[in-house]
Amino acid sequence: MAAKGWVEIDETLCKGCELCVNYCPVGVLAMDTERLTPQGYHPAALVEDACTGCNICAVVCPEAAITVYRAVKPRVRATA
Repeated sequence: MAAKGWVEIDETLCKGCELCVNYCPVGVLAMDTERLTPQGYHPAALVEDACTGCNICAVVCPEAAITVYRAVKPRVRATA
């Protein structure tokens, strides 16, 4: 079963460098060109519901603006 993840991006820290977008292996992050951060940058945003919670985006973020959450569904044991 694939893990389900999601990210929270602190827009007060995000400087729109796009590293998280470029390194996301499942391509669920994009720059939000409709909004600006208080510093005037387009922030990154989760745009699809296919995040696995791999944490790569948080690791490559130079501003530590990303927090990754991950939930794994428990396996159901087969009964004999």
